[in-house]
Amino acid sequence: MKQRRIVFVVFEGFQPLDLFGPHEVFHHADRLSGAYSCQIMAPLPGPVRSSSGVPVHASCGVDDLDPAGVDTLVVAGGAGVDRARQDPALTDWLATAGSGARRVTSVCSGVFLLAAAGLLHGRRVTTHWAREEQLVREHPDVAVDCDPIFLRDGRVWTSAGVTAGMDLALALVEDDLGREVAHSVAQEMVMFLRRPGSQSQFSVALWSSQPASDPLRAVVAAIHADPGARHGIADLATHAGLGPRHLQRRFTAELGVPPAAYVEAVRVEAAKRALAESTHPVETIAHRYGFGTAETLRRTFHRHLGVAPSDYRDRFRSTKEHM
Repeated sequence: MKQRRIVFVVFEGFQPLDLFGPHEVFHHADRLSGAYSCQIMAPLPGPVRSSSGVPVHASCGVDDLDPAGVDTLVVAGGAGVDRARQDPALTDWLATAGSGARRVTSVCSGVFLLAAAGLLHGRRVTTHWAREEQLVREHPDVAVDCDPIFLRDGRVWTSAGVTAGMDLALALVEDDLGREVAHSVAQEMVMFLRRPGSQSQFSVALWSSQPASDPLRAVVAAIHADPGARHGIADLATHAGLGPRHLQRRFTAELGVPPAAYVEAVRVEAAKRALAESTHPVETIAHRYGFGTAETLRRTFHRHLGVAPSDYRDRFRSTKEHM
């Protein structure tokens, strides 16, 4: 198998996990398959200081790395990206390399470098939610959607912040080498094989407080283990070994939302994954995840997301179907 050349682009003040996370994914995949050759590039070769102070050695700079023959560009983000995108030598190199690369990708605010290089015109992209307004304001030619943790638009893949870069890299490995290799990498790195790109940056697992006590941990675990099961207050109280009213008060105090609202949010997340990753009818998904009917699922989706389940499926269908 011919090795694919993966070039990671960093700069002074880059976010270290934007580099280290995806690099480790490709490194593990290469150990299993021999499929990848990874290089770290910066405006100048040598030590590059990250935003947390950790230095990284860039083996090459823009003047000594041929932009031809790059299979996949992975551009890191970080606090230094605003200065980096003012560097014409770097953006010119990215424009040349990106125009010929099979894939162009960014992690977090690395999307601003891709935009500065003219690689995103008319594309749909994502980035860290905190940079959404800036990206929309500065690049009106780009369709910005900061709900998913990563997006694919043709050969351009972009991701949300920090750890989302690992999800993106694992999806790239799966796209190249198949599910079995990606699964092995996920096992080695103790990752989810598929925390889907359609999963919101604001999903339950990310925005909610986590329970501090064992009884409520048992409740939360039961909800996530089977979102479609009976999760009325009496059922949840049984899991916790508490009275219903006591559970209601403690759950709301520890997690910031009442039990019913938490259950509904988890069910919405489960339905979103099913819509994005399966071809099951909406009625089947509604029944499986506790909504009862397709109409109830539709009303709930409109309340939470402002779209119908069918529109959500069209928008976030598995990346394999948006080549």
